This record gives sequence, structure tokens and C-alpha cells, in this order.
Amino acid sequence: MKVLVTGASGFLGRATAAAVRDAGHEARTFQRRPSGVVGVEDVAGTMTDTGALARAVAGVDAVVHLAAKVSLAGDPADFVRVNVDGTRALVDAARTAGVSRFVFVSSPSVAHTGSSLAGAGAGPAEPERARGDYARTKAAAELIALDADEPGFAVVAIRPHLVWGPGDTQLIGRIVERARAGRLPLLDSGAALIDTLYVDNAASAMVAALDHAADAGVHGTAYVVTNGEPRPVADMLAGICAAAGVPVPRVHVPAAVARVAGSVVEAVWRVRPGVDEPPMTRFLAEQLSTAHWFDQRRTRRDLGWAPAVSIDDGLARLRAAAGR
Repeated sequence: MKVLVTGASGFLGRATAAAVRDAGHEARTFQRRPSGVVGVEDVAGTMTDTGALARAVAGVDAVVHLAAKVSLAGDPADFVRVNVDGTRALVDAARTAGVSRFVFVSSPSVAHTGSSLAGAGAGPAEPERARGDYARTKAAAELIALDADEPGFAVVAIRPHLVWGPGDTQLIGRIVERARAGRLPLLDSGAALIDTLYVDNAASAMVAALDHAADAGVHGTAYVVTNGEPRPVADMLAGICAAAGVPVPRVHVPAAVARVAGSVVEAVWRVRPGVDEPPMTRFLAEQLSTAHWFDQRRTRRDLGWAPAVSIDDGLARLRAAAGR
């Protein structure tokens, strides 16, 4: 197939475009700056430019849509313009262009309402109950994409959970930076179990979703994708810090205190936004102090997919990338 990958200048988008190419498909990418992926066709543009979207989808068979505004803070209107309106415009452009498969890259946060998720499946996206502007707008965008599923236009939503690996400047980069500065606390005991997903596994799951998007029982469905190896937050953070050669977090902060502090920081950031992500938000406090692990049986069965890189192998790759 000829496959358009949006957001390919980002960490997961770049890996996905390369995986699509390596699977034998012809890959085209769409983002504001060059993707840096060898052997693909780059199309420049933004999710708010309908003309650029039309050019991007012209002549393609399938779309993997990763482009989004991803942040813990920011103008709520920006999240709506990029994540909601942009997704709607891309879906419309893809259908008009005759695209037959559409993989929407979502997030488990679209179905998270603040309580623990232990062995959960992919619950329904709930924009009105999701926490934070990112989660709310991704939930709304997922519903737009899945509602467009119809014969000849197969739509699948993939929710990768906490993607990480060498070269990640977001999750891994921020953990390492804060640990080095002594600003990485554990909430409560750090015992909450969380699922994560190594980047190569995330990219291969996108290719599997493309392959199976038109299958009966798959199109029109959302799937959470993880490594299927839940670990305590403290253990996962310790592994990442050890691989990077920075201090392992030792300071414990009550989760209730972190949630209150996060709410205060959010209020301040709305009035006087900082130059970087806020150090804590209520959503982040909830994510670090409640269980988030997911039943992967349906995902693996329906997509014919399984992770090839274990958590321990991924940590070893992090260590090697850090020259350790």
C-alpha cells in the first residue's frame, strides 16, 4: 500500500514511518518539518491547513494519523484546533481521496477518569470525563474517527501506552532531566503497577493495525497496546535512571498532596504559562499514583501482533545508547 503517516517528525511517528517503509509499503509523511526518515516522501503542512491535508492524502491507500498537540498545558483552543478539528479535516480529506484504511493513534487517557485501571480493556472514549485538555480532545477525535468507519473506509483506533526508547526527549528525556536535578519524587510508595510500550513494539503494532484494519470485528474498534509487562512505577523509574546513569528517585510525596499541588500549578500555568511543561499537574499526579495496566489478549489476537522487545531488553538498549 501507499501509506501516509502524519506526525512523523515526532518520536513515535518517525519510528512508525520507518516501520511502514520496512514492511514493504510506500511511505509518505506529513508534518511541519522534514521527518528525517530515509526513503519516504515528506509533505510539509499543518493539521489546520485543509489544502495541505488534501495534497497529503492524494493517491494514498491508507493513513496512520499520529499528529497531535501533546502537552500537559497550553491554550485549550489550540488542542481543539489540532486534535479535534484537524482530525475531522483529515478524515474528510481521506474519504474524499478514496483512502480505504485509517489508523487513528489515540491514548489510553481517553478512557481514564482518575481511578486505577487494573487488567482493563479499551473502555469507551469519554471526552466529558477525560482528564486534561489533551485527553479530552484526543477522546473527541477518536470518536470522530471511529464514527467514520464504514464499508470501504475501515477505521481502527490504537492507544499506545507510555511509549519510550532511545532518543525519546519527552518521557525518557524529562525523567532523566528531573532525576539528575533531584526533582523526581515517587508518589506514595511508588507501588502502582503501570504498563509501558517500547517504541519498536509500538511501531510494529501500527503496521499490524494497517494489515488488519479491514478485518471483520477489527474495524470500528479501539485497542490499547502495551508490552504487557506491568511493573511498579518505582521499578520502572529506577530502571530508566540506572540506564541513564542518574540518581534513582528516593523522595516520597503523598499522592493527595501532589494532586493538590498539580491543580495549583495548572491554575498558575493558565495565567502565566512557563517555557516548559509544568512540573506537576493533577493528571500527572493521578497517572503516577494509580495502577494503569491493560488486558492485551484481544489486542494480540485481533491484530496478530506481539511485542518483540521486552522491557529488560529495552532498558539494555537505553543503557547502550547512553554509552553505559
